[in-house]
Amino acid sequence: MFCLLRRLRRLSVERIRPHWFHYLRALSGAEAVNALRPLYFAVHPDFFGKHPREREVNENSLKRLSVYLENLQKPGFKSLKPTQLTFYVRETDQNPSDSPEAFSTSGFRAVQFTLHTRDLLSTVLYILNSCNLSAKHIQRSNTNVYSQPIGEAKRTTNRPIKWDKSYYSFTGFKDPEEELEHSSRIETTLTSWLDNNGKSAIKKLNNSLPLREELDRLKDKLCHVLQLSDIRWQRGWGVAHRCSQLHSLGRLVQKNLETLQKAKGCTIVFTDRSGMSAVGHVMLGTMDVHHHWTKLFERLPSYFDLQRKLMILEDQISSLLGSVRVIYIEELQPVLTLEEYYSLLDVFYNRLLKTRISIHPQSLRGLEMILNSDRYAPSLHRLGHFNIPALCDLGSLQWFIHTRAQQARENMKKKEELKVLEHELIQASTKKFSLEKLYKEPSISSIQMVDCCKRLLEQSLPYLQGMHLCVSHFYSVMQNGDLCIPWNWKNGEATK
Repeated sequence: MFCLLRRLRRLSVERIRPHWFHYLRALSGAEAVNALRPLYFAVHPDFFGKHPREREVNENSLKRLSVYLENLQKPGFKSLKPTQLTFYVRETDQNPSDSPEAFSTSGFRAVQFTLHTRDLLSTVLYILNSCNLSAKHIQRSNTNVYSQPIGEAKRTTNRPIKWDKSYYSFTGFKDPEEELEHSSRIETTLTSWLDNNGKSAIKKLNNSLPLREELDRLKDKLCHVLQLSDIRWQRGWGVAHRCSQLHSLGRLVQKNLETLQKAKGCTIVFTDRSGMSAVGHVMLGTMDVHHHWTKLFERLPSYFDLQRKLMILEDQISSLLGSVRVIYIEELQPVLTLEEYYSLLDVFYNRLLKTRISIHPQSLRGLEMILNSDRYAPSLHRLGHFNIPALCDLGSLQWFIHTRAQQARENMKKKEELKVLEHELIQASTKKFSLEKLYKEPSISSIQMVDCCKRLLEQSLPYLQGMHLCVSHFYSVMQNGDLCIPWNWKNGEATK
């Protein structure tokens, strides 16, 4: 009987995989990341600067994918819950517009799939195939043992082997179709997810505590030495990654302190490119070398001059538009450099001068507007500010602002009330659950945060004591032990 079971197990594994799969050697973690380069190129958040929502979705999905790949490599790994991912995929040479999914007018398409693979190679191939991206580079990198084109191999897998239910009853193996169907039918609840992941999060959090202390020490030291207002990160990098970046900056301070002290009073942000941001933060590109950083600090005086000119330009626009205040909201607008934002303001200001629209001075005092380049019609945001396209029709803009001014004031009043309520609920939730920290991702609105906290306060959640809790759009345990929960989490019995 034992021999029969072993034979059945081996036969099942052999038959459920494509016949060419055996000729490809297993991938290491580094090779898997390299094999997924077409995906990273197609979905990297940097390419979605003008589309904050899609950018945030891709960032979140890449985080979840990273966790999934890491779990696959853990010693003694046996099973993993199916993980649903959504990516906005750019149109590239590898995924031309005649692919099955339709591209939006913005040049990308939404792709959704569920990972339920059990090894790195299967996972990589499944992801690339789901996103309609080429996998030929994997075949080439697997050392000349397989000569049949992958495209032909794909055609042999269109008829998967389906075992009789009695096979799973006899062997004790799990039916993959039944497991996946069950996963999609049952919706994750907050309490069940915390029960399953709380201990893992506590372990990761405890392991990260020394690094967290080191991060705080390095940050405080650099802020003191350079007299900085703050040090921030644009992305959700892990604690170890952040410490590494601060160590790098610290070494540069030791070599060239006088030059770096030109950033006195500034906020330094570690991000994807070096320069000065639209709001005047010093951006240090994490892929740049010390030479590039040094050149940036040397140019800071000229950036400060441009910043003063930008503020004058904002005041001039404001005076032409009834004293409405021109603002830049980092969470809602594309990431722009100071030069890019100045150019956008300059274009709009020159159009205003030529048109000379008639708006009574001071009539819009107290109201706010943001200027953008990816819209053609003005709109009123629920937070109370006007979204004004730089190239909009200025005649209709005057009418639009006058007719929506009262609604804008009401929205701004509600926004301030909502901020106060949000702060109170965050404080109350932090206190009730003895949280070390409660925060939200930039894409989470105050309305969503308020709804989340109100419902949290109705629960008893002992696993949260001492934890770092992030309100997001998905469930995840980060590498540093932070718990991410969706703002619209469900509780009670699992629902369909």
